[in-house]
Amino acid sequence: MAELKIGEISKPRFEFRSFGQNFDQAASRMARLSMPVPEKVWHRESDEIYIMSRTNDINNTKIRDGKMDVKTYVQTVEGLEQWDPKLKAEFPVSREQLESEVIPAFMVEDFPLEANEYSLEDFLALIDAHPDLQAVRIHKERFGYMVNDTICEVANVLVNGAKLVSINSESTEVSDIQATVEAVGLTGVENINYLQAIKRVIGMSKKPLAN
Repeated sequence: MAELKIGEISKPRFEFRSFGQNFDQAASRMARLSMPVPEKVWHRESDEIYIMSRTNDINNTKIRDGKMDVKTYVQTVEGLEQWDPKLKAEFPVSREQLESEVIPAFMVEDFPLEANEYSLEDFLALIDAHPDLQAVRIHKERFGYMVNDTICEVANVLVNGAKLVSINSESTEVSDIQATVEAVGLTGVENINYLQAIKRVIGMSKKPLAN
């Protein structure tokens, strides 16, 4: 098995992630159990835009640094979700790429395109005009770790200004994630991906967060 390294592309990873108001104990254990990680992932902040669709729960579409990123759900194995990066596109984006690779990810109807190319502002205007889509502003403050050869993270997340805490472990190996979840004290905590967490905050889902 190839060693998993932070920041490097690997085959599609499995993920455990949860969202709530407080994971202090698990976060403390994660930090203590972590092996040394590259300084660049000790602390990171980013502003992102997630495109939420009422009719889609399997394609994760976000925009960061003027680039669009799409990940697609593959399967669930022993409660852990596997996601596969499908697209990275830089604005302005052509009409052809939007029609063939981006809009299908939203799983909506009636998304007419007239221009040959769309800037980020033009694209967000189309999102705002669609009744089943919503652009959600996300700010992330992330702290990176590595436990049991899994890439781990604790993050303070603002969802349109609402503060949440996220904690996660991801790897290509299910057993390594399971060992990490148990080691940091997250056994039995609901696995909630970003799509579901954001929908719960903005009212597209009636479910609560983990705590």
